[in-house]
Amino acid sequence: MIQVTDKAKERLSKLKQEEGHPDNHNVRVAVQGGGCSGLMYQLEFDAEIKEDDKIFEDKGIKILVDKKSILYLLGTTLDFSDGLNGKGFQFINPNASRTCGCGESFSV
Repeated sequence: MIQVTDKAKERLSKLKQEEGHPDNHNVRVAVQGGGCSGLMYQLEFDAEIKEDDKIFEDKGIKILVDKKSILYLLGTTLDFSDGLNGKGFQFINPNASRTCGCGESFSV
């Protein structure tokens, strides 16, 4: 399961509206190789639900995760920070053994 904090829900809803995405667009979360720790998070809006996608819903936000990424993301919480230490989405991932300083990449 992937959870969404209230702040992340508010920001995702606002972004969806600002960028003009229709209601059928969901949030796709994926993991790809790269970054200073080896793996990077990818976050985007997507209307297509693929055959091997796992679908999670929390606080009215539908999250799509591909089969490969689900192993890295189970138990993750998606948060949003707009504080002085940085602004943006944050992944609180219990599977990550190490994260980089910017928080955009991790390793297991």
